Amino acid sequence: MVTDDRTAPGSTTDELSLAELEADGDLAADYIEGLLDIADLDGDIDIDVANGRAYVSVTGGDADLERLASVDAVQALQDLTRLAVQARTGRFSRLIVDVGGSRDARAVELKRMVDAAVAQIAAGREHVELEPMSSYERKLVHDDVADRGYFSESRGEGRDRRLVISRA
Repeated sequence: MVTDDRTAPGSTTDELSLAELEADGDLAADYIEGLLDIADLDGDIDIDVANGRAYVSVTGGDADLERLASVDAVQALQDLTRLAVQARTGRFSRLIVDVGGSRDARAVELKRMVDAAVAQIAAGREHVELEPMSSYERKLVHDDVADRGYFSESRGEGRDRRLVISRA
């Protein structure tokens, strides 16, 4: 299983140059384009580099593309794409894949979860445990929780890893 918060032994993504990140994005785009062709799905692929990561977004297309926009499907596509890039480069890639704006929609959903958890803690609960999520999503939630002045920690292993939020 590929996890988001690991790097290949002896290398860190902090060391990657802009050219290497762009190359990762190009490799990822080629891989995704091949998958879309096999599935006979239309979509435009955009590549961006920010925060030491390549971001590959699939947009446009038709309603059929929406089938790939679920949280689990996007995570699976990202994992497969990372493996394809790693097979070509020999190093782990932290690239992020998005389909049809699903990452933004999920970020809004995660903020709502944090809103609800913070409200429960303000009402007297000691802590609130959230649903399992990817390390990318956990990072978004950790940042949001810290910005609000609360504490969060990850618990569990693998696909069951989740965040627990409590007072700071």
